[in-house]
Amino acid sequence: MEVAAHQAHTADAAKHAQMGKYLTFALATEEYGLPVLKVREIIKLMPITAVPQVPTHVRGVINLRGKVIPVIDLRLKFGLPSQDDTEQTCIIVVQVATTHEKVMMGLLVDGVSEVLNIASQDIEDPPAFGEQISTDYMRGVAKVKGTVKILLDIDRVLTGDTMASVM
Repeated sequence: MEVAAHQAHTADAAKHAQMGKYLTFALATEEYGLPVLKVREIIKLMPITAVPQVPTHVRGVINLRGKVIPVIDLRLKFGLPSQDDTEQTCIIVVQVATTHEKVMMGLLVDGVSEVLNIASQDIEDPPAFGEQISTDYMRGVAKVKGTVKILLDIDRVLTGDTMASVM
């Protein structure tokens, strides 16, 4: 009985840690959210310099006030079809924690929506899709105003193959 109570308490603590302010943005027809504390700034689309021999989802690098920052096209990273940039297309600059340091990276998204304060009772654990599909990159799924928003763990989204290819 104690094990079940401990597991329930641990699950409640994890949900409580997920609640908070999220910057929401669009990719294709879906809405995603990032913890606001990971976001450094949102900038309009600027010239991106292509980098040879990187994965297709690495759009290139930008010069942001003298600092070179890699830009990841989240559409391509998530396997969505490519789309021409629009007036709403922008870059969300985030700080990503790697195993050795914190790195600034840009996320190319279709458009920023809003900042939402999401309560723990509105967040569910990521759905199980079976052993073949990993949902490690998801913090959870939020139910907000009759819609579903996928809450991302951006450190996990951008670590691994992406970080190795741009560093």
